[in-house]
Amino acid sequence: MLSSGRAFVILFAMTKTILICGYGKGISAGVASRFGAAGFAVGLVARNIDKLAAAVKTLSAAGVRAVPLPCDLSDPAAVTAMVAQARRDLGPVTVLHWNAYSSTAGDLTTARIETVRAALDGITGCIAAVQAALPDLQMQHCQSAVLFTGGGLSFYGPRVDALATQWGVMGLAVVKAAQHKLAGRYAEKLREHGIYAGEVVVTGIVKGTEFDTGSGTLEPAAIAEKFFGLYTARAPLTVNI
Repeated sequence: MLSSGRAFVILFAMTKTILICGYGKGISAGVASRFGAAGFAVGLVARNIDKLAAAVKTLSAAGVRAVPLPCDLSDPAAVTAMVAQARRDLGPVTVLHWNAYSSTAGDLTTARIETVRAALDGITGCIAAVQAALPDLQMQHCQSAVLFTGGGLSFYGPRVDALATQWGVMGLAVVKAAQHKLAGRYAEKLREHGIYAGEVVVTGIVKGTEFDTGSGTLEPAAIAEKFFGLYTARAPLTVNI
């Protein structure tokens, strides 16, 4: 008969965990449901504890093991502590999904420098999350992954630049462009450890999100399926939807 401690270790060894950083009711909700349906335990990360609690309740009703992990993802120290908490609550991180973004600093000619810095701190938070989760990801090589939610605003081109300016999302465009480059660098560096890094670039409005004013055309479930396809195929680096 197994001791409770040994049974606990074995359970964690058998369970895959996805840590979703930047949880909301759109893309990340779809990802939580899709990976949860595939047997993953799910850690949900955002600042709003009430939103997280409601999501955990919904996932639990569907038979998915989920925990809320409130955190300011722009604070590297808080991110490092959050990953440690996720490890204690759910076991080693198998998949890290970075879905966080900031729509502040919309006009880079007038935005306060503190606001700009806060938006850019999202990239620092992402790096902190990967570093904190890296021992887990290495331990589960050939099963582990870092997944990014990219955006069409990261593309180079006059039309994209004009749209980012007209829509008042200049800061978001810059951060997403930096994240796109980060995804590529991680894809190269982590490959040597058997860790896959990939990105789904969202090029339209997602239904049910804060950007959807009735013109949303992309279903969160369809985007989640793209992420799951990248994870299972472990290629390519980037797909657009």
